[in-house]
Amino acid sequence: MSLPVVIVGGLHADARRSTVARLLADVPGSVALHHDLATAAAGTVVRTIRDADGILSAGEAPLVNDCACCALREDLVPELLRLADDPTARLAVVELWDSVEPKAMAEVVVAGGLTVTGVITAVDPALLLPYLGNGDDLAERGLAAAATDQRTVADTFARQLEYAPVLAVVDSPEADDEDRELLAQLHPTARRVPVRGGHLADPAGASARAGAPEPHSPLTAAAFAGFDVEAAAAAQHPACALLPAEADAHGVATFVWHRRRPFHPERLYAALEDLTCAAARSRGRFWLADKPDVLLHWDAAGGALCVESAGPWLASLPDAAWEMLPPVRRAAAAMDWHPEHGDCCQHLVFTSPGLDRDGLHELLESCLLTDAEYAAGRDAWKRLPPAFDTLLEV
Repeated sequence: MSLPVVIVGGLHADARRSTVARLLADVPGSVALHHDLATAAAGTVVRTIRDADGILSAGEAPLVNDCACCALREDLVPELLRLADDPTARLAVVELWDSVEPKAMAEVVVAGGLTVTGVITAVDPALLLPYLGNGDDLAERGLAAAATDQRTVADTFARQLEYAPVLAVVDSPEADDEDRELLAQLHPTARRVPVRGGHLADPAGASARAGAPEPHSPLTAAAFAGFDVEAAAAAQHPACALLPAEADAHGVATFVWHRRRPFHPERLYAALEDLTCAAARSRGRFWLADKPDVLLHWDAAGGALCVESAGPWLASLPDAAWEMLPPVRRAAAAMDWHPEHGDCCQHLVFTSPGLDRDGLHELLESCLLTDAEYAAGRDAWKRLPPAFDTLLEV
């Protein structure tokens, strides 16, 4: 039998450890594999394997190209394959180090021939807004996974949160309704599983170790539920991401803005700071008049914005090229197709406590082409000042 692998990650270290401890206690024959990247300055990554009773083994993996995360990638699959040869092992829990993102590790595990049965991000709701609002570089916090790591705390945490189909939510006395509502609006499709201390689930079924244990708890069930790496990657692509819908509750709001007219590059560029700081989290895809064939990705958290090209809009491609695209991409475009502009559009989503919907709406509308600019047509649009070339490194 292939050894099931569940990946547990998240920058909320205490929540992550509690989630892993819960799984080890609830699933007979489970072991946790953890690579500690904090020791990278000494030239190695420390690997530990433990079960519910404590550490079973410890070792070191040397850095690869002066990169702790690369060492993790090189060491992870061989260790999992070794665990898979142990007939007593029933579940491998990969506990990621703080800033390691689950997407990359899930893809590494699957490419290594193993089966990922779950991806879980552990969350303390009381820490949600402080982490989403933290624009510090990971390196400043001692959390960089490589010397070239330029990620921030906020954008890393946002990706950890939004990639996982399951959120393990620890019982935090400091969390209030606003915190819980923010979590619900940021990732409305996620399955939220409570993780509490106290009495352990009865590990009955020691006799059932010939197969996966019965799901004694929602967390255990989530660990064995199954996971599709390709579908998870598609769900993060700006062209077909399932973005949050409009919502407003407990002081938290999600504003969805959708238009069929391109942005004027200079006016949008001038508004970037106000738009980026208007919400704890904003993301989506947008259409720029001077680059009308390029689908652009908007990804903002912690007061910092990342803008990058996500390839062409499907409307700009010849019909024959469609067959080379993933079905999910074609389906997403077909559902949002416009008779004149195809899939070209603005679709941005802003989520935050205290969100100024009216102010956001007015600012975004002011950045669109005017009627006269729009009527001038694509050739004229392409001659507009290329304000985003520096951001896009064109």
